[in-house]
Amino acid sequence: MFALRLSKIILVGVPLSIGLTACASPPRQINNVCAVFDQNDGWLTNWEHEARAAERKHGVPVAILMATVRKESGFRHNARPPRTKLLGVIPWKHQSTAYGYSQALDGTWAQYKAETGNLSARRTSFGDAVDFVGWFHAKSADTLGIARNDAYNLYLAYYSGWGGYRSGSWRGNAAIQRYARETEAVAQSYSAQLQRCQ
Repeated sequence: MFALRLSKIILVGVPLSIGLTACASPPRQINNVCAVFDQNDGWLTNWEHEARAAERKHGVPVAILMATVRKESGFRHNARPPRTKLLGVIPWKHQSTAYGYSQALDGTWAQYKAETGNLSARRTSFGDAVDFVGWFHAKSADTLGIARNDAYNLYLAYYSGWGGYRSGSWRGNAAIQRYARETEAVAQSYSAQLQRCQ
């Protein structure tokens, strides 16, 4: 009887531990959205399903959602900005409160949760994070007049914030413009890949 119970635990526990491990590890081929989806297509999580749900909900193409997450975190669930240095050598506080797949700041994440009613949302959950990106881009489109398929300007607003985009603070920042161009290029590449891998 004990051996039967033990075999049931092993049969359930091994796939569960494999599934949990797969969720925690970032995709190996982040430049190929088909491979990203293939690696995260399990019974515990299905990134393609979650990204397409965010696209339907917010009207922002999957390719732009995924390119934004790639740029922000490289698909790492626990990504954080670098720490500052105390006295130039001692690791100190993180440069900002950005965290998780979407690198959402504390305040913006709280706003997302309040406005969507998704009060249990976690920044380390891909489904919640990709929905946040869709929500943010949709608000950028609605409040700033950016087209929902304009990856370049959506990313500028994502990085600069709505106020920063509106004031044009990004215009004098070559690095932010480069990040936006890179994100736009990845979105275009992802869009072409999605046509082939469906």
